Amino acid sequence: MTSTSTPPGLARFNELEEHAALAALHEACASAAWGRHLLAARPYATPESLYAASDAAMAELGEADLAEAMAGHPPIGRPRPGDPTSAREQSGMAGAADGLRAEMLELNLAYQERFGHVFLICATGRTGEEMRDAVRERIGNPPEREREIVRTELGKINRIRLARLVEEDA
Repeated sequence: MTSTSTPPGLARFNELEEHAALAALHEACASAAWGRHLLAARPYATPESLYAASDAAMAELGEADLAEAMAGHPPIGRPRPGDPTSAREQSGMAGAADGLRAEMLELNLAYQERFGHVFLICATGRTGEEMRDAVRERIGNPPEREREIVRTELGKINRIRLARLVEEDA
């Protein structure tokens, strides 16, 4: 493909020095293995090829790599202070009533007690009630099923974050 068909953000990503590209990938996903996998496949001709590489890397992550990826996500309803990405992604909780916030905190703690990690969901575009309903539904899952749901949700989050990376203007 010619450089004119490659979105400017993707072209910039392809041209970044290794350490800068890894830092950009780490902003999308905290798993070092995932980042190394994507870095090794550069350059990407299209955003779709980057997303496919992300999906392939996500499918290959082991338990420790998944745990590392999940550790990069704050609990729903409590975005990290000064982190515009988590605040944007969790905006469905921003205007939630105090009762819903308290319930979400309680559910987050119960989920973490059961599974050993934060409740992870692709929160973009979801309301606080939808996220609450999802944690209620998923808390009864067997650990193996929940791990695969988490892998899928991480994949969705990574795609959204990569899209922001490759579509951003200079």
